[in-house]
Formats: sequence, C-alpha cells, structure tokens
Amino acid sequence: MSFLRRQLVTAALTANAIRPLPGYRTAIPSFAAGWLTTELAPHLLGLTAADTALHAVRRPRGRGGLALAALNLAGQAYLVDQARRVQKDAEDALAEGIGADYAEQLDELPTPAELATPWRKLVNPFRMRNADVVVEKDIAYAPEHGKRGLLDVYRPAAGDRRGQEAAPVLLQVHGGAWTIGTKDQQGIPLMQHLAAKGWVCVAINYRLAPRDPFPAQIIDVKRAIAWIRENIEEYGGDPEYLAITGGSAGGHLAALAAVTPNDPGYQPGFEEADTSVAVAVPHYGVYDFAGSTGLRSAEQMRDRFLAPRVVRRTWAEAPQVFEAGTPLLRITDEAPDFFVLHGAHDSLVSVEQARLFVERLRERSGATVVYAELPGAQHAFDVFPSIRSAHVVRAIDRYLHWHWNGWRRARDQRPRSESSATT
Repeated sequence: MSFLRRQLVTAALTANAIRPLPGYRTAIPSFAAGWLTTELAPHLLGLTAADTALHAVRRPRGRGGLALAALNLAGQAYLVDQARRVQKDAEDALAEGIGADYAEQLDELPTPAELATPWRKLVNPFRMRNADVVVEKDIAYAPEHGKRGLLDVYRPAAGDRRGQEAAPVLLQVHGGAWTIGTKDQQGIPLMQHLAAKGWVCVAINYRLAPRDPFPAQIIDVKRAIAWIRENIEEYGGDPEYLAITGGSAGGHLAALAAVTPNDPGYQPGFEEADTSVAVAVPHYGVYDFAGSTGLRSAEQMRDRFLAPRVVRRTWAEAPQVFEAGTPLLRITDEAPDFFVLHGAHDSLVSVEQARLFVERLRERSGATVVYAELPGAQHAFDVFPSIRSAHVVRAIDRYLHWHWNGWRRARDQRPRSESSATT
C-alpha cells in the first residue's frame, strides 16, 4: 500500500474517532474503528509520525501525502490531549457530585503522580497482570449452569489477613450485548487496581441470550450477589459492603440490580436473600431497555435487537418484561448511590440514555449521584489500559474509597443493637 493510501485510511479512522458516523446502521463499524483509534491514539500517533518521517527521507516528493499526514498527526494529537483531559473531567464530576472537599475524606490525598498520565504503563496496553493481586478462578456460584455459573475472585496477594478489617467488595458484570462475553474479558484494569489496594473483587459469568432469554441474566447477577453475601468472608471480603459495576450490557445489569433490591421476580428460589448493594458504578450502560424515553435509538435497539435476540418476545407481546428490565423506570427513593460514566461519542448506546437516567436518579432518589460524561469517548473505553481508562480507574478508586469510608463512619455511628441486627 502506498504512503498516500495509508494516510487516506488513517485519515478516515482519525476523522471517525473525532466525529463518529451517525445512525443505527453504521453504529457497529463506527464504534469498532473509533474505539481502537481513540484509545490507541498515542500508538497511532507514533506510527504515523514514523511512517511520515521514513517517507520524507526516502521520497521527499508527494506533497499531498505529506499534507494529509500532517493533518492526521494534528488530529491524533487532539485525541491524545482529549484523553488526557479526562483526569480533569472526572475530577470535576466528583467535585460536583459529592463536594469539592471529598478528597479530605480519603485515607490519603492523591499525589501528583497518581493524577498524572502513566505513560510507562501504556507502552503495552494489553498487559494487565499485577504481581500484587491473586486471582482465584472458576468458582461455582450457580453450578447447574456450568461455565456460565462460574466466578473469579481478585484479592490482594499480601499474605495472612487475620486480625485485619474485612475488605470492601466489588462485583464486576461483563458486557457483550447480553449474548457474548466472559468474566475475564472486561473490568480487568479496575479490578487489578482495586485488589492491589486491598479490595476483594468478583467477576462473574452469567447465562447468555438467545439460549437463555432475559431476565435470566439479571437473575444470575442477583444469584451472584447472594453468593457473595454467604461466602465472601472466606476470601477476606466484607459481606455487608458491596459495590457493583459493569459496562454496556453489564452496565445495564449492574444498574438494574442496584435499583431492584430483593425483587422476588428476579430471585426465583432465593427470594429471602439480600441482593441490595451499597453503590453502583455503571459504564456506558443501557438504561432504557423498553424504549420508554421515546429516543429513536432506544426504540430501534428494542425492536431490532433486544426483542429478537435477548428477550425473544416482541414489545407488543411482553411490554412488562421490557419495562421491568428498564433501570430508568425502576428508580425509587431507596436507590443506592451512583457514579455513572458514559462517553459523549458512544455509537452503540446514546449518551442521552445516561443523561436521562442521571436526571431521574437525582429527581427521585435520595442518593448521591455523580455523572461523568467523557468528551470524545467511545463505547468500551475502559476495556484495556489507555490514557482515558487509567484516569477513569483512578477516579473510580477515589470515589469508591470515599464511599467506603463514609459507609464505615455511618456504620460505626449506628446504635449497637441496630448494627448487630444487620449482621
């Protein structure tokens, strides 16, 4: 391929990352190209610069290709800078949602190094192991479902925890359009980061559609929460404090689990289990499963994908299934605290869903609600380490430690009789 053609391809990728192609039909290709280009912008910038320099030395002519390369480099530099600014965007969201002085309630103030971009770690963005973390894999929480009923536990590698306070727990729910995906494909940067800091993290598989239509997926999430309540002490976790997170379909399931605590309709055979959570951190989730907002994109997702592939019934046949599965319609004044994250350039799930979900949370719940809308971010921005995901992980770290510390203070202030009644 000639230099000019390489630059034309690069220009198309860069332009789509800066301004994704609109429309339902172009959503998947626009996402696939834009996601990798956006999160790997520093690497693409380096390759473009090297390609341009080599071409200029070997063949100094060809001004059209060089001019296009210059535009590509400018666009990629813009993408890198936009990703770096996520640190401020996320920090502004935290200050707005929980107060500018929230950091004073952390165990330690974040250092400049913790707020800076970790360039060295981004050289190989697909290396996600951490020597400070132990992963215990393939533990059965729903053995009758085979591989789909397994979970992994991430915990600190530090040895004997006897005598130490039980650790806060995070449940990670993978995405994949309710039809694909496994527990070891998503949420890894966040779980590795938190486990290295003392948390116990649980990543689950769950049954997938169309073989197991919705609501099988949310039932499995509830089943996993019940398993955590009963078993997580064995791994050093605190069964009383549970945060939940997930992206895309996992964001939908995490949000739905958070706003439907102890719903017997989603707990067949374990109706008495406590499936409440203390806080939810959904990423780029689907909050309008029923198309109830009137958003055209939500209605298209419902009719063209959710009905035939996930629910296996049409909206006309089973509106109650879609509405019951819509987090936006299930919010009450008992909803837990939320930290909602969504990319402004999400091609697969409109950012309008997140905006409306947050608006209704703030109107109807008595909880604190933090909302970080990330400029330039596509769907799945946190799957592997990148500039953006590094800043997002650290922001979630600060938020969850703030929340955990506040929860512990509230617990310690409760009357002893009330505290013992909840254990």
